[in-house]
Amino acid sequence: MYGKAFAPEYQGALTALSVNSSLTDVLAAGQEELAAAERAGRHAEAARSGLAVAEAQRRLGRVPDADRAWKASYRAARTAGDTAAMAWALWSGGTLARQRGALRLARRLLGLAAELGELGGDVVVRGYSLAGLAETGRIQGDYEAVGRLHEQLLAEARRRGEARHTVWALEGIAQMHRNTGAYDRAYELFEEAAGIAARAEDRRGHAWALRGLADVVSVRDGDTARALELLTEAEAGCRAMNLSGALAYNHKMRGNVLYRAGRYPEARDLYERALAEFRAMGEPRGEALARLGLAKSLARLGRDRAETAAELADLAGVLERIGLMHARRMVARAQEEFGLTGTPAGAAAEAVR
Repeated sequence: MYGKAFAPEYQGALTALSVNSSLTDVLAAGQEELAAAERAGRHAEAARSGLAVAEAQRRLGRVPDADRAWKASYRAARTAGDTAAMAWALWSGGTLARQRGALRLARRLLGLAAELGELGGDVVVRGYSLAGLAETGRIQGDYEAVGRLHEQLLAEARRRGEARHTVWALEGIAQMHRNTGAYDRAYELFEEAAGIAARAEDRRGHAWALRGLADVVSVRDGDTARALELLTEAEAGCRAMNLSGALAYNHKMRGNVLYRAGRYPEARDLYERALAEFRAMGEPRGEALARLGLAKSLARLGRDRAETAAELADLAGVLERIGLMHARRMVARAQEEFGLTGTPAGAAAEAVR
């Protein structure tokens, strides 16, 4: 049985904030409490208020501000000798590193966060940090290595009755099934996640689950209308909380749905919109995926073949450097789709595989 979702990253004087609080409200409250704690020399409270500031900035796509905030939170926690707060700051930093494509740094920070969480006796930050490591491996496409960790974390979350973490784990496992073609199982897991998130009033988790359902409904069933309905519902949740990143991924997925339906001009417009949003927030993975969709749409709309080949070859190199194996395979499939594997640009892409 799951209780109402809560946000353990909102700590100290900010524990009354809801998991569904608008990020602009979280940021304002966090900055106010942080300033008061710093004036009073309360380092532990500064660390915990600073964590909320870092997370709000990150989710709003303000990467430089988020980077400064998590580091300041860590320094305050270290000054206070608060091991658990140090772990939470490292978790925030590791999550930000993953968001901006620095996957090696993400693994290092999240690994340290998990160690400090265990040392500090905070089972929640340990779990969140291990989840971050699992998600980092998953977005890289290393499913064999992180699949068991996802299942372990799901079991732990179910045992504790923690709705938000259960939803996260279900969505991660569902995404791996979707990416390997097990659409029925992916749908079941996304559907379960959506149900738990709705009952627990977890808008963020619900929006991501709806996005996953829309993807499966589109690719498995070819039901464009239903997929777009699900994405519209998810977008309302994203806007209510000012979830910039989730909203950009929603727009990218809407482009995917329209592309599969052969509605290429509409897909192009959505990919262009998502690309601008990802670039504004410094999110290289989303940017690369939006670029891929845009390149495919433009190719369908008559773009010069050589330009398409060059774009896909450049994308292959970008994804290789980031270390996103699944997305790299998506580019290879696009090159095959347009018969570009034998071109000079295609050959160059093959050389960096």
